[in-house]
Amino acid sequence: MELTEVTKFRRAVLTGLAKFTWQGTLPEHVYDILYSVVTEDGPRVRCCVHKERAVLKNRINMALGLTVDLNIVEASTRALAEPVNKELPIIDVLPEACDQCPIDKFLITDACRHCVAHKCMNKCPKQAISIHQNRAYIDKSKCIECGMCKKVCPYGAIIEVSRPCERACPLDAITAGADRKAKIDTQKCVQCGACRSACPFGAIDERSSIVQLIQTIKSGQQVYALLAPSFIGQLGFKVTPEQIVAAIKKMGFAGVEEVAVGADMAALHEAEEFMEKVPAQQSFITSSCCSSFVSLIKQHLPEHIDKISTTVSPMVACGRYVKTKYPDAVTVFIGPCIAKKGEARQFADAIDYVLTFEELFCMLEGAGIDPAAVTPEEYATKASGFGISFPLHKGVQGAVAHALQEAGRPEPAMHYASGLEHCLEDLQKVIDGKIKCELFEGMACDRGCIDGPGGLTEPGLVTVLLKKYAAEAQQKKLHDDNEAVEAVKKVDMKV
Repeated sequence: MELTEVTKFRRAVLTGLAKFTWQGTLPEHVYDILYSVVTEDGPRVRCCVHKERAVLKNRINMALGLTVDLNIVEASTRALAEPVNKELPIIDVLPEACDQCPIDKFLITDACRHCVAHKCMNKCPKQAISIHQNRAYIDKSKCIECGMCKKVCPYGAIIEVSRPCERACPLDAITAGADRKAKIDTQKCVQCGACRSACPFGAIDERSSIVQLIQTIKSGQQVYALLAPSFIGQLGFKVTPEQIVAAIKKMGFAGVEEVAVGADMAALHEAEEFMEKVPAQQSFITSSCCSSFVSLIKQHLPEHIDKISTTVSPMVACGRYVKTKYPDAVTVFIGPCIAKKGEARQFADAIDYVLTFEELFCMLEGAGIDPAAVTPEEYATKASGFGISFPLHKGVQGAVAHALQEAGRPEPAMHYASGLEHCLEDLQKVIDGKIKCELFEGMACDRGCIDGPGGLTEPGLVTVLLKKYAAEAQQKKLHDDNEAVEAVKKVDMKV
């Protein structure tokens, strides 16, 4: 994740909330966050100190998991005493931060030659284009932004300009309201977080449950961390898995499990489902591990819901497995993904909380724990190299293909797509028969799970470290992975 000023503000808020929650002094010290992050004599990123603090109040309320209009003392008190409000959207707009981007969608540039044909004028259905001082001019009061002028200009002199948040969402889930402030359509949104990453004003953020989780840990409950496979290298290039596990336990977690074991379980079960359904019942199935991709199909291609694998995601599989071993366990998925917060609400039987790697980092900072300085404890992964490799390019289909091979089935025709736009386009091509495919792996983020918006480390570095970690895994075959093989027998693996 790029370390921008927006990122610094978000982490300062999360770290401050974590610090005061660990110390038990949150409500009375919440304004300390406000006045320490934005000082009277500090550098300005907005017009004035009052505007910056208004934005920061929005951000604090979001980090507390509540609505942005509350007094931050009241919000802090409620976050400490009440469970997470699961009715609120995961991703939301910070109204004070939105710049109301004053963008005219179509602009005529200096490339305009004032040609004789005047195709732009002739094709405009509202006669919104005229000639002034030897160049075309668009009357914004008449323009309906149909784009016809841009299409017909022989010089390409008319350009289309869009808001960064809108441009980042291929599903048209975010638009400008009447007041020009961004609005998110929750019926279209799949919670991928692309708009949050794209907004240069930091006006879009996700709600956190960091305060509620710390309270749960402090209450003495048995809280288990479920680490996504891409945890390698997230807390520092030289920080080992053994140190990460030790640091998490030092915070008060009862134990740590790798979701890569859940990935092994998912691969084994999905292979069985594939053999049962393809081609006997349907021509292809899609992967189900990326919750944004699953939501994409459910919300935008509902007539093809039956193509989604009914195998639960690795997160849910791991959560259910941990709860079979420890019935009183509170499970916390930790990964690079914002959308998992939404998936956890659908599978409350398996997952209680979701943290991004960024939130984990801030929790550790707030507790005063430096993972690089923690004494590592003895630790070895229980997952196979295939489960560990799930976040990598074609990692899911590679694991499922291996499971099919072990079962004596030939490798199926497979297709991989990452990024929601590519997923939507390629999936439609498969449906239309333009791409031969029996197993479709879709990932919402451009480079798969290692490129999630909640990650801390550059994806290329994570890829190198993850491949090395997978190669060192003791379990080399899925059916030799006793942990996952036994777990599949005990856990309900269906959605």
